[in-house]
Amino acid sequence: MIKNQRVCVVMPAYNAAQTLEKTYKEIPFDIVDEVILVDDASSDNTTELAHRLGIRHVIRHEKNKGYGGNQKTCYKKALDLNADIVIMLHPDYQYTPQLIPAIAHLIASGLYPVVLASRILGKGALKGGMPYYKYIANRFLTFVQNLLIGQKLSEYHTGYRAFSREVLENINLEANSDDFVFDNQMLSQIFFKDYEIGEVTCPTKYFPEASSINFQRSVKYGLGVLQVSFTHFFAKLGIINPKIYQ
Repeated sequence: MIKNQRVCVVMPAYNAAQTLEKTYKEIPFDIVDEVILVDDASSDNTTELAHRLGIRHVIRHEKNKGYGGNQKTCYKKALDLNADIVIMLHPDYQYTPQLIPAIAHLIASGLYPVVLASRILGKGALKGGMPYYKYIANRFLTFVQNLLIGQKLSEYHTGYRAFSREVLENINLEANSDDFVFDNQMLSQIFFKDYEIGEVTCPTKYFPEASSINFQRSVKYGLGVLQVSFTHFFAKLGIINPKIYQ
């Protein structure tokens, strides 16, 4: 707990057996109350390893629901466990669990209801091995998103993020995609509700065992991000009223 607020780490997992133990063992359990792992129908022994590590809340999807569908299960379970602060940490060890205290304290102190761990602040992305084409795409998409949404985030595409309970209860997660664009729909919903988002610098690691989407999926994701941004722009003008903002 931090300031009497329950901290829950959610881990959306898919074939994470090679990196799960290393990630889990670095979680700071002096402040983290609960850990939830949702295995999205992995073909490896992710679920068995999670149980062996002693993770109390392990959920396995018998059919793959996608990255967004996995997160929906994560957040619903965290709210059911009365979490006040929910931190999404990928179990692929691309992001360091050692940032959890800093991220959680920013929310617990009331400074921000949402915090992102940014790979772009500083030089974490390229230094950590982010492919150059992904870095360029990240910078281009973030520029367009800031322009259309009217914000100044350093990046919208980090998978390391934390939310207050209030935020998760007040955005329509179920209306979002089950695919990777879910992340950007969430941030759009958060800004649409006039919540502020804080950012902290985050080192990152790219290595063969770390999860990553291929070029074709990246293109699909990028087009989805642009669609979300234009949807946000026109919804703010009152021209359209999409379900995700209702």
